[in-house]
Amino acid sequence: MTDAIIAGGAVLVRLARLGVEWVFVNSGTDFPPVIEGMAQAAAQDRALPRMVVVAHEHAAMGMAHGHWLASGRPQAVMLHTNVGLANAAAGAINAGCEHVPMIVMSGRTPVVESGRPGARTVPISWGQEMADQSALVREAAKWDYELRFPEQVPDLLDRAMAIAETTPKGPVYLSLPREVLAQDCPATGLDAPVRQTPARAGPDPEALARAAEWIAGAGAPVVIAQRGTGDAASFATFSDWAARWGIVVVSWWATHLGLPTDHDCHAGADPGPALAEADVVLVIDALAPWSPGLHALAPGAKVVQIGPDPLFQRAPVRHFPHDIAIAGETRDTLPALIAATDRLGPGRPERAAALAGRNAARREDEHAAIRADLAAGRVTKAGVGLVLGEALERRAPTARVFSELGVPLGPLSRRTHGSWFQEPHSGGLGWAFPAAIGARLADPGRLCVATMGDGSYLFANPAVCHQLVEALELPMLVLVLNNRGWGAVRQSVLDMYPDGAAARANHVPLTSLEPLPDLCAIARASRAAAWRVERADDLETAIKAALDACLEDRRAAFVEVAI
Repeated sequence: MTDAIIAGGAVLVRLARLGVEWVFVNSGTDFPPVIEGMAQAAAQDRALPRMVVVAHEHAAMGMAHGHWLASGRPQAVMLHTNVGLANAAAGAINAGCEHVPMIVMSGRTPVVESGRPGARTVPISWGQEMADQSALVREAAKWDYELRFPEQVPDLLDRAMAIAETTPKGPVYLSLPREVLAQDCPATGLDAPVRQTPARAGPDPEALARAAEWIAGAGAPVVIAQRGTGDAASFATFSDWAARWGIVVVSWWATHLGLPTDHDCHAGADPGPALAEADVVLVIDALAPWSPGLHALAPGAKVVQIGPDPLFQRAPVRHFPHDIAIAGETRDTLPALIAATDRLGPGRPERAAALAGRNAARREDEHAAIRADLAAGRVTKAGVGLVLGEALERRAPTARVFSELGVPLGPLSRRTHGSWFQEPHSGGLGWAFPAAIGARLADPGRLCVATMGDGSYLFANPAVCHQLVEALELPMLVLVLNNRGWGAVRQSVLDMYPDGAAARANHVPLTSLEPLPDLCAIARASRAAAWRVERADDLETAIKAALDACLEDRRAAFVEVAI
């Protein structure tokens, strides 16, 4: 194609060439060249990504994050100058912490006051200027730069995508000055083959062999799987391996599902008992595999850490020990380690049988206690999780659940790869709702459930998210557990000062959200079907009705549960 196109449109054309399917957009006065460029590209019949208008930048970042979790394909976010980028910063921090690749772009206020297309025209052009706009996200991004000339568009975007997908993955940022976006871009390079490809780190064979020997010879091996166990194939391979060898698996603060919750070797979320007995500990992509103030390794225990960046080099303070560290994508490293272990023996069936009985008994006791609470009329997060899990097993067993201080993993039954995600450890709240929307866009045939506390729901800019769900016609379930305050903050105070003045007064300041708005009314404003549950007896009925709305009526559904 030789038709001229301005750089604002060229950016979008090249993103499409790089495989970007969606650009999540919050536009502003820097966008005229982008909008005109879209029209030019459409008139020239050029392929473009789908553009989604998102009324808050944090939601746009969450959507790109969730899409990648579901698809494994990086998407793009395009924002308005420094103010839009500032609103997106928490999402960039989340993505950087969790190694989620995406291309983040925002306009840059014009640097000239007149005389060039795109020069300053309104007072905010002066008010939004910064000496170092990229600094807003630099600590979270793997790479940042500014587009200087229109002919740079293909090369810079190729490089941005390659760096974003290079091990360890993560977000990148490109600022887009309005004057540059308004200039003509050479069209000849926009459809050229991609010029840079990502580098994928592979595991060290010698370190793999040594780690395999330790695991095969261990008397009490333990695995801590925090960010999952790779892709669907390595998830299945790991589940089989843990069962053959009788290896305890702990899901301490898991952000991804590492193996089925009812697996014979799944010991729950508490690593303390297992670590106290372990002679070899395999840590799979875990930022904080245990809490040093709560848990202690057994004397002489060996620790193997694997993952895209097993040292988490961007964390200034992280002193978890490792006798072996193996870098590589989990989907590559874990199967290689499993194969190396299997070459050393057939496994430990007697240990596996003992674990199966112990963990089945633990789950049965936990579920019995939860059911007793429900029978007594006490609605807890665990109770909601148990009821939701049973309903999903009947109606949508592969549904993806995004939890942000919502229902806990364990009581919630999850068995399939990619069926559970928890909020990033960076804690940029308001993540689960837009992430579930992004995942639903990536995989339209798979139900998504966003479950949050009432505080996390408010952080998500719920009116924005519900508007997106309606505009995109996404039948999904939103489940809010309402304790009318910051429960996590309250618990943190009580953990730190169990005998303090706040605990004695039974009142923790700065944690109440009273008076809360009518949350169901927020959902209904965007035509979602909505229920409020105040009694344990009504919980199962409401969740069933909500799933009916999603799966049969193809409507968005909202359930608020008082806990």
